[in-house]
Amino acid sequence: MLTDLRLHDRLRLRKPHPCGSYEWTVTRLGADIGLECLGCGRRVLLTRRELARRLKANLTPRETEPNDPNPNA
Repeated sequence: MLTDLRLHDRLRLRKPHPCGSYEWTVTRLGADIGLECLGCGRRVLLTRRELARRLKANLTPRETEPNDPNPNA
């Protein structure tokens, strides 16, 4: 699930931050994932495992890639 994360993705976590916001943006990718709260601007680092547990949804719209590159053939 975390393999398709990109910088600046908007994520919704399961529990709210103490400021009341559920939404975060990805600021760093690596062994740890850097997140910034969209409510108060607080930055945190979570391990990939911890983020996978807490993640509810990725709110960034993605273009779906077609399975067949040439559908008219």
